[in-house]
Amino acid sequence: MKESLRVRLDQMADRFEEVTALLSDPETMSDNKKFRQLSVEHSDLSDLVATWHAFIQAEDDLACAEEMLSDPDMKDLAQEEIQSVKAKIDALTEALNVMMLPKDPNDKAMAFLEIRAGTGGDEAGIFSGDLFRMYEKYAQSQGWQVEVLSANEAEHGGYKEIISRVSGNGVYGRLKFESGVHRVQRVPETESQGRVHTSACTVAVMPEIEIDDSVEINPSDLRIDTYRASGAGGQHINKTDSAVRITHIPTGTVVECQQERSQHANKDKAMKMLVAKIVQEKVQKQIDASSDMRRNLVGSGDRSERIRTYNFPQGRMTDHRINLTLYKLDAIMQGDLTELIDSLLREHQADLMASVGGDG
Repeated sequence: MKESLRVRLDQMADRFEEVTALLSDPETMSDNKKFRQLSVEHSDLSDLVATWHAFIQAEDDLACAEEMLSDPDMKDLAQEEIQSVKAKIDALTEALNVMMLPKDPNDKAMAFLEIRAGTGGDEAGIFSGDLFRMYEKYAQSQGWQVEVLSANEAEHGGYKEIISRVSGNGVYGRLKFESGVHRVQRVPETESQGRVHTSACTVAVMPEIEIDDSVEINPSDLRIDTYRASGAGGQHINKTDSAVRITHIPTGTVVECQQERSQHANKDKAMKMLVAKIVQEKVQKQIDASSDMRRNLVGSGDRSERIRTYNFPQGRMTDHRINLTLYKLDAIMQGDLTELIDSLLREHQADLMASVGGDG
């Protein structure tokens, strides 16, 4: 292991001890904001420091085993111990390298999930509903909450467009590689000849960004319209203009929310969605402008990029970015996304490690 990495890990271990002490300080405990920030930092450092301590212990164990080699009676046992400890050191080194990779600051954020029907007419609308239920069931398995902010139902089932907010621990970090074009190949219920049709939906996943000084939105750049919400929601839904649509005039970005009963609550959620969209577009422009920036194997997250095909006749799902094919489409559509998402994350980590290694 590089000496520079050892120094950095020692510094982080010292910081962990410092944060641990601060969390038990009455002055810190009386400051809710500071306590929350330190708790997050403590949580972030905990696994890393535990792994680093395990690595140091393994190095000590290796040194002891190597000393035993000089004793003829202990030589065989020492060689077995050396082999075992070296394997453990290799595994811990790999784990530490992954933990030290650059972190996406938004990985722990809540996320907005947008699904829109694309080419394919009625079948695309139906598939957008299937995708939404797939993500909804996956969210339930993760203990997350899904809140529909606006929905435009398709005539024959599903949605022309559905926008939701997914809240919970680490939502964006798990879902961020879902952005792009999702293609479906299957025989529609309305197809009398049994022919397979190809349709598509676009998915966009954006982190919910806290509105602070770093996000500048001039109120004069906004046009805010109110209207009566449509769809399910009870009798109150048609009595007041509670739904809110916000247009950011300079960029033409439009968001809307009609889920809440009060106009104020809908406006608050629509503003958060607007900020997420504007920040996402700004980041995408920076990526596009940096021609020398290494492109992630799992994709840029551009919603125009075809990322995945769901082939129902063959019962398979293929993610084109990492050439992964899984023959368990029924389970995937029921929200069993763990193997898929874990594979995408591992590929992303490998790509980051290659990039960091190339920079060195």
